[in-house]
Amino acid sequence: MDDDKPQRPLADVLAEVEGWEPDTVAVGVTDPTGTLATHGPVEQVLALTSVTKPLAAYAILIAVQDGIVALDEPVEVDSANDGITVRHLLAHASGLPMDEGGGVTTVGEKRIYSNWGFDVLGQLVSERVDLPFDDHLDVEVLTPLGMTDTRLDGSPAHAGEGTVTDLLAFARELLDPQLLEPDLFDAATRPVFAELEGVVPGFGRQQPNPWGLGFEVRGDKDPHWTGGRHAPETFGHFGASGSFLWVDPSRDLAAVVLADQDFGRWAKEAWPAFNDAILAAAP
Repeated sequence: MDDDKPQRPLADVLAEVEGWEPDTVAVGVTDPTGTLATHGPVEQVLALTSVTKPLAAYAILIAVQDGIVALDEPVEVDSANDGITVRHLLAHASGLPMDEGGGVTTVGEKRIYSNWGFDVLGQLVSERVDLPFDDHLDVEVLTPLGMTDTRLDGSPAHAGEGTVTDLLAFARELLDPQLLEPDLFDAATRPVFAELEGVVPGFGRQQPNPWGLGFEVRGDKDPHWTGGRHAPETFGHFGASGSFLWVDPSRDLAAVVLADQDFGRWAKEAWPAFNDAILAAAP
């Protein structure tokens, strides 16, 4: 966007979702103190798919903070190589494949996006706290943040449902953390095993492919689902349901999109320019 042009109102930028392929799109933008603008049915419950992972990761990290699990404790996984830790699993560096039953590789060798890894973590935390993982998530994250319309019904990797309004509350927590101690929050949202290469689903192989602990870190990835204006320290996640959440701490800004159509070419084409326009229009 040409900086000499008049700034577009943020509400007008968000209204661009009316031209996207999905029948239903809800979007919101927030700073640390409150929602700046929304568009669409932000109270409608929609699938989060992999945007579930940051919520699950937060609940796992609270268990770390409480001494229930440790980031560097070993985790035994049937048919996998030795040496896997909680940190490896959160950072997609465990060598586990996308789904259970696939081929296993060496721990810490590549960034391999793994739903199975989050299922392993969910089971571990559930056993330690003696609660189903969905209850642990509700007690430690959803209820404290007032996310009353968000729920987990199945895998902590992808089985969440919720609203844009609820995810904006989570985004404000990520902009101004209250539930996690600063050192642990920093560890979660900055690159770990930073040199690893790997594939960003839908956007191809990236070298390097930085991730934090449950959050993708933008770095210098190209192509990418965020925009070219985003700072390298931007972190977040997107999901197969046409959903995303990003947080740009350099601008104290976050955005959330939920949709009712699976991620595809429409999203790859629309999201980067749309996210750049949000950054240009936000106060």
